[in-house]
Amino acid sequence: MLTHLAIRNIVLIEALELDFRRGLGVLTGETGAGKSILLDALGLVLGNRAETALVRAGEDKASVTATFQFASSQRKLGSPSEPSDFAESDSSFRWNDGWPNAIVDALDDAEIEIEPGEPLIIRRQVRADGGSKAWINDQPVGVALLREIGGALVELHGQHDDRGLVNPRGHRALLDRYARGAVDGVAAAWRKWQDAGAKLTAARDEIDQAKADQDLLLAHLAELTALEPQAGEEARLASARSDMQKGERLSGELEELRRMWDGSDSPLAALRVAARKLDRIAPEHPLLAEALAALDRAVIEAGEAEEKLEKAGEALVHDPAALDAAETRLFELRALARKHRCEVDELPERMRTMRAALDAIEGGEAALDALEAAEKAAAADYTAKARALHDARVAAAAKLDAAVAAELAPLKLDAARFTTRVEELPQDKWGASGIDAVEFLIATNPGADFAPLGKIASGGELSRFILALKVALAEKGGAATVIFDEIDRGVGGAVASAIGERLARLAADGQLLAVTHSPQVAARGGTHYVIAKSSEGTVTKTSVALLDAAGRQEEIARMLSGAEITSEARAQADRLLEGV
Repeated sequence: MLTHLAIRNIVLIEALELDFRRGLGVLTGETGAGKSILLDALGLVLGNRAETALVRAGEDKASVTATFQFASSQRKLGSPSEPSDFAESDSSFRWNDGWPNAIVDALDDAEIEIEPGEPLIIRRQVRADGGSKAWINDQPVGVALLREIGGALVELHGQHDDRGLVNPRGHRALLDRYARGAVDGVAAAWRKWQDAGAKLTAARDEIDQAKADQDLLLAHLAELTALEPQAGEEARLASARSDMQKGERLSGELEELRRMWDGSDSPLAALRVAARKLDRIAPEHPLLAEALAALDRAVIEAGEAEEKLEKAGEALVHDPAALDAAETRLFELRALARKHRCEVDELPERMRTMRAALDAIEGGEAALDALEAAEKAAAADYTAKARALHDARVAAAAKLDAAVAAELAPLKLDAARFTTRVEELPQDKWGASGIDAVEFLIATNPGADFAPLGKIASGGELSRFILALKVALAEKGGAATVIFDEIDRGVGGAVASAIGERLARLAADGQLLAVTHSPQVAARGGTHYVIAKSSEGTVTKTSVALLDAAGRQEEIARMLSGAEITSEARAQADRLLEGV
């Protein structure tokens, strides 16, 4: 439950700290005193949009801190109700059994660590120049996490939410919350079914397209198979063609060089003759020996040059037929690549793709059988879960109808009737929320037909119907704290007293806060806060005070009599307080 609320620089509130208790707490005050500011401030820590207009004039930033406390017992996983002691190191235990599961799961997913028994402290800061920050127990978090856990922390029935209750679009979600139906399981089964159906449709489309293209595929594949392109072939052909073209260009020069090196009068032969002659006389003088050594080196170098020329001639051999074959092959490969709008080296992969497409046509029926079986299984699973949810909704609808009916007589709607219609939709309208349309219907007079909630004749009757529905829904709600914001507007006397009695009953096992203008409701409060607005010069401030017994009597007397509090009003206030 909400145990503490600290507000800094929110609109007219400069600094405010409030402690809250279990049971029914009422907040009263004159119109315009700032009751809505408290709800706006609380909304910030629940993930509502951070409006810069909330920052008090002249301040750089505003902040709100809310503290929630839950029963701090511990339990072993799989034992939902029995508390037990355990060592903290035992990983088979889960922390804070008293916390709502939605909060535990969300904080675990966000890796927010909270010690057993530790309160949940949410802080939100809003800057006047835009932007906001949030923390949970001093650990920075995103606003999305606040919104995720907000519904489990506080349930607000506001004075402006009648439209949502009247609109049939929200009735299914309200009934599911009341029933606590397995909507998540149905949604997951729906997504699985839709995914299986999409895969089946895609496979059918692929096979149909392949069959339509089968003749063209066969022609293209025959053409590619006849040419049988190889990876890297273009580069190899281009290199060979370049070498042969060089050989063609250099063939004359190479032939002339070969003639120069052949025969008895070639440079190499002359060098060898000179070396033999010099070898006979070299011993006669040291310089001749040196000359012979140099001549020997020249003979070796000339021999190596001759070998290089022979190898170059072999490498650059000019074969006109081979050159034509290489050029023809390159032309055919590149033409085919242009036809298929790809690179030459991608042609082998195109062949494999075409073969796979043709194979898919042949083996496609077997694949379709498996996909059809998966789709049917997913459809059956969804249908089973959705029908179970339908049954849960029907059962919950009967309980909700009875709960609302029990609230009508005290609200002076004795002749009225309420029913929740759960109608199965045609299959083409099934979805992640199941197979049902849900709508709340009413009949205000005996024998009258049921009609949508929004078509009731009397606005006063509508308000009381809405109240009965809110009370019934809140009684089944799972939020830690429930807030009613002026749901008693426009009523008084016995009806207001009935409202107060119901609010007190709802608060008996939890925490309920009611913003009210009704003295009958205020008298039911276990704690009573008064909200006031004061002015100091040009500065206007809102303050909140917890009233003692005397203060409660005075405030309820003010609510009864108005600006001037009379002795009769005080006496009536005493009677209201004594009667609860």
